Amino acid sequence: MQHRRRAAHVVAALAATLALAGCATRAPRPGADGPEARPPSGLERTPDAVPRIEPIRSSGPNKPYEAFGRSYVPVLADLPMAQSGLASWYGRKYHGRSTASGEPYDMYAMTAAHPTMPLPSYARVRNPANGSEVVVRVNDRGPFVDGRVIDLSYTAALRLGLLRGVAPVQLRRITNAEILAAAAAAPAAEAAAGPSAATAAVTDAVATAASLPDSPAPDGPLQAAGFWLQLGAFRARDAAAALQQRALLEADLPWAAVREEEGLFRVQAGPWATRAEAQAAAERLHSRIGVVAYLLERR
Repeated sequence: MQHRRRAAHVVAALAATLALAGCATRAPRPGADGPEARPPSGLERTPDAVPRIEPIRSSGPNKPYEAFGRSYVPVLADLPMAQSGLASWYGRKYHGRSTASGEPYDMYAMTAAHPTMPLPSYARVRNPANGSEVVVRVNDRGPFVDGRVIDLSYTAALRLGLLRGVAPVQLRRITNAEILAAAAAAPAAEAAAGPSAATAAVTDAVATAASLPDSPAPDGPLQAAGFWLQLGAFRARDAAAALQQRALLEADLPWAAVREEEGLFRVQAGPWATRAEAQAAAERLHSRIGVVAYLLERR
């Protein structure tokens, strides 16, 4: 009898925790999930998710939450994030149910869940055992088990060769700056070989960008000749990243990145071919988000 009362208390505690955490929380229950009896054919040829800039809201799925007795504080800034750890996957038990972002979970899409990554986000995940890599759209919360860093959709796990169980992976979040840099290469590719080539160019460029260090190399995009705007300089990377995100999403800039220099994180945008174009962009910045930018010229 005492054992039954204890079990009832545990179940009640879990139910309360799940209510706090929201619709995307999942308890680790081995054997309670798996593939459908007849998965669609050709899933191994499912293309990667194509990264695009999506607003990061401070509310909804990005609010602090609790799951299974632990507190989680999602990251709100557009920061790179690199992790190594174990990956799991979830399938038919959650297929069609709401994710933390409110979207229905599709086990056959290239998606994933992460405890603290901003929702939505895009990430590149690599299986070091076989070298396979995929790009997924992160739209859910989880996993909530020590050592696990990401919960993959069935198809993403299939493409990585992880359907047999939990296995080590390496992951890296793709930032908005990297997405913009990749998108800049798309028009030329489309003109040369059509829309499918443009999509491939974006995916390939994001793959390259995702392997770069957080700060651009001396000969990187921030050193290109032309007129640049410096939006601000901060001692904290989070503050610089927050301004970078606002500039990209609210001021319609072609490029904005955080550059670490002399102990400060500088937010810079550009380049523009003429001083007049850069000044027009500076005026737009001021009118839309109240930022007074400093004009730079690089030759």
